[in-house]
Amino acid sequence: MAALNSYLVRAVYDWAVESGLTPHIVVDVSRPGVVVPPGRAEGGRIVLNIDPAAVRGFSYDHELMAFSARFGGVAFNITVPVAAILAIYARENGKGLSFESGPDNEPSPPAEPTPPPEPPAPRTPTLRRVK
Repeated sequence: MAALNSYLVRAVYDWAVESGLTPHIVVDVSRPGVVVPPGRAEGGRIVLNIDPAAVRGFSYDHELMAFSARFGGVAFNITVPVAAILAIYARENGKGLSFESGPDNEPSPPAEPTPPPEPPAPRTPTLRRVK
């Protein structure tokens, strides 16, 4: 089953293009399968313009986004797994979606069970002097 985030990325992309806006994605370059030009990432992230006028051979499915883009006048083939996309937004107005750690297609690990709380200690009777 495809991850919900893959549909959300596509929806924001389609909305931006149909609205005449320029879609950009923020990619975590440390994720497996990411292929971007070397030396272009800053802080482990890269922002890519994915407007149809800026890229060639754009393809997108529920697991992978791929296209060719120019960097410094040189064409470079880009491959971005959907799980590596941290955000998608329109450059002109900044509207879009961001994801906490990228749209993971992997199920999150189950939470560690928490032990039940300790029952309160039984109260022992006490004597009090009343005057």
